[in-house]
Amino acid sequence: MNYTVTRDTIINARMAGEKSRIWIYVHPGAHRNEVQGEKDGVWYLKIAAPPVKGRANQELIGFLSDVLQIAKSNLTIEKGLSSKRKLISISGLTPEQLNTRFNDMTRQQREG
Repeated sequence: MNYTVTRDTIINARMAGEKSRIWIYVHPGAHRNEVQGEKDGVWYLKIAAPPVKGRANQELIGFLSDVLQIAKSNLTIEKGLSSKRKLISISGLTPEQLNTRFNDMTRQQREG
């Protein structure tokens, strides 16, 4: 699959108080953690951990923490604990900040 991410891509996120929410589609069991891109308001990520006993969810939260440069405690899986499609709640970042940080990571991965 090819996903196009441009600087003008806007994350389909809503602010709810101080929280933003984004939809993520996770491909567990990959060779490495990677942000693949965004399509139709859903961010696609590869996660190295297998989908066994919550390992992929734990790895996802850790990876998102690194990508978004926020504490793990600011991330919550609201929906999709046992699904590849997940609704993630993020405290402390606006939709614009989320968009910038995901796009920065995608650009870094392409460059090197």
